[in-house]
Amino acid sequence: MTTKKTDLERLQTVVIENLEPCIDAGRYPIKRVIGQELNVSADIFKDGHDQLSANLKWRKATSTDWNRTPMKPTENDRWEGVCHFIENAPHEYTIEAWEDHFKSWQVEYAKKYGAGNTDLRTELEEGAILVAKAAERARRKDDQKRLALFSQQLKNADAHFGAQLAKNPELTGLMGAWPDLDLSTELRPYLRVTVDRSEALFAAWYEFFPRSADGKPNTGSKFRDCLGRIDDAKAMGFDVIYFPPIHPIGFTKRKGKNNSTTSEPGDPGVPYAIGSQFGGHKAVEPELGTLDDFDWLVDEVHARGMEIALDFAINCSPDHPYVKEHPDWFFHRPDGSIKYAENPPKKYEDVYPLNFYNPDWKNLWEEMKEVILFWVRHGVRIFRVDNPHTKPNSFWEWMISEVQRDYPDVIFLAEAFTRPKMMKALAKGGFTQSYTYFTWRNTKWELSEYLSELTQTEMKYYFRANFFPNTPDILPFFLQTGGRPAFLIRAVLAATLSTVYGIYSGFELCENVAVSGKEEYLNSEKYQFKERDWNAPGNIKDYIAKLNAIRRANRAMHEYENLRFHTVENEHILFYSKATEALDNIILVLVSVDPFNPQSGFAYVPVENFQIDVADSYQVEDLITGEKFTWRGRRNFVMLDPNSRPAHIFRIRRLIGMDGAQMIFA
Repeated sequence: MTTKKTDLERLQTVVIENLEPCIDAGRYPIKRVIGQELNVSADIFKDGHDQLSANLKWRKATSTDWNRTPMKPTENDRWEGVCHFIENAPHEYTIEAWEDHFKSWQVEYAKKYGAGNTDLRTELEEGAILVAKAAERARRKDDQKRLALFSQQLKNADAHFGAQLAKNPELTGLMGAWPDLDLSTELRPYLRVTVDRSEALFAAWYEFFPRSADGKPNTGSKFRDCLGRIDDAKAMGFDVIYFPPIHPIGFTKRKGKNNSTTSEPGDPGVPYAIGSQFGGHKAVEPELGTLDDFDWLVDEVHARGMEIALDFAINCSPDHPYVKEHPDWFFHRPDGSIKYAENPPKKYEDVYPLNFYNPDWKNLWEEMKEVILFWVRHGVRIFRVDNPHTKPNSFWEWMISEVQRDYPDVIFLAEAFTRPKMMKALAKGGFTQSYTYFTWRNTKWELSEYLSELTQTEMKYYFRANFFPNTPDILPFFLQTGGRPAFLIRAVLAATLSTVYGIYSGFELCENVAVSGKEEYLNSEKYQFKERDWNAPGNIKDYIAKLNAIRRANRAMHEYENLRFHTVENEHILFYSKATEALDNIILVLVSVDPFNPQSGFAYVPVENFQIDVADSYQVEDLITGEKFTWRGRRNFVMLDPNSRPAHIFRIRRLIGMDGAQMIFA
């Protein structure tokens, strides 16, 4: 914290401390999106009994001009203020506080006048001087004239007229607009805010392998075959199409079906074994088409109001050009050979990991940045990063900031199913969104505890959860054993608990055939072409489309930090709400977490939080089915069936009047 200086060095005049939000003492930025508010609070006080004023200030990091808004005291020297952001760019914010001589004069004058004093000539003269000095500070001529007039009026006023002037709202506003900041205290260093575009906070992702777009068992699809799959995803309400790596796949040690160490002719290989004689990370797999074909697909996706996310997997096959051009970028055995990746007992002989601490690390880091920028120049603005926790955090901080300096609209998703502190560190270091443990949170207690941590603790300021109920690598046991109801349940939870979620293709078909005893797909399309009937009986495409339509249509679902859990008398039913601040959009969600049995119980609606009297009736409309129910008070009965009604998504409608005996809700 530093204080502005005049000609003399001096100590601070106001104490500003315990600022919130503040991530690791200001080491990392807060995350917001365009149009989103940031509530800031701090302890602000000084010696004596002087009146204080404080401004919350914010600006683009490249600007010299501050936006300001007054902060308000709450209790016990705590002050609060709200700022908002309108540009996709790095910002900074701080607090400036000062002894407000005019406020102190107002309080003192009111006390003396209220005590019956009528000889207040000295006090009026003091007020006139303060106002005259403000007129000198004012940079608007109209304000200068009005302040000069007020100053003259104070000089000539009697005690009664002076009391009226002292509380004149125009004078108070002008004095607040042109304060004396010579002895103000400004909090430094400034705190940072990363302001992303709105899609960083609200989006629905659909992942599929472009080589399996047509669902053929023995031959792959190309980029120009993908529009059917993309249009199907759009019809379901998804707006981000996410591709696993699309780069050339190596031939050396190519894996076969079900991760066999021996591949057969025609096996397409693993997309994560990147690099061949056809190029590396800046090229496309010839079996998918050409770079021109990819550019065409990007344009087609954009024309549909969607965008493409690419997988940034920092893996190299033994055939990658880097192996010959930069052998020192890799890990080596004592005999000089390059080490392949291992995760015992698994061996990935077709993948060489890069060594980010090698002697030529600077050139490696620069090359990885150039890979991202290459695809940015080809219209990609979203990257899902594979295993970021196996690379230095310092690399991600540097690379993400470098990319977003020129392209602030680029979004990075961290795929890091790892230790909680590492996941948090990656989010703090710059990742826009993060994979989570949602994939393995199934019970009512697990979900409510975890989501409360994500949305109600300090994590809400830097960790944006992207919920995937399945991935090409993970088929959770809940989905393996729960049948179609399990997929419905997890779809509702993913789509309504977080503002960003996604599914891996096959989820909508309820695919759940696993490798025995493992959370892995049998006949995974990581290793082979995947045969599918995209309209197979029993699919849940219409249900997913309904969920996405509900998300889009209700503003409360666009907010991340408004999630609240509520009581229901059943340990197999999860009950939560999302509401706008104005309470003009209130959503109640009740979900069974039991895919096998019907569940029922009494749900306790916190009507007082929604400005509904406990004696009033209100309507809840099920946005999935269109059914409407009239409820009263807090305690209301619900029944869920995993096969026909695994969840309610209710919108509350208030009683606004009666038409005879008919209640009218809105």
